[in-house]
Amino acid sequence: MKRIVSILILTIALSSVVMAQNNRTKFATDMYQAKHEMILQALGLTMTQQKQFMPLYEQMEREIYEVNRNARALANEVEKKKNPSDKDYEAAASALSNTRMREGEIEAKYFDKFAKILSKKQLFLLKQAETKFTREMLRKRKK
Repeated sequence: MKRIVSILILTIALSSVVMAQNNRTKFATDMYQAKHEMILQALGLTMTQQKQFMPLYEQMEREIYEVNRNARALANEVEKKKNPSDKDYEAAASALSNTRMREGEIEAKYFDKFAKILSKKQLFLLKQAETKFTREMLRKRKK
């Protein structure tokens, strides 16, 4: 009987973890989709522009995500260590500090590629749409 109860509890716990992971994944997917829709609407891209621009934009987002993920992973490793060394702290702090710089480098690289697809006005509207999306997400989070 104890074994059945233990298995049942373990099953429920594991399904809760899986559901939570699925919810996070769904939220991230929904967020990216909403962001992309907002950008497409703001820029008023032609179908040709859209086919050229969106894969590049998604690639840029993946690169930025990786930079942030790697910095967070390093910081998490330091937090989990019982006695991190000064070198550990320095490496994590440096990675976290350099994320914005690396994001900027990635954005600059893609800006040149976007400039071959988008008009000057669309480049400007892209940055405005990204900022607007971030503000809206923060405002919704506060509520």
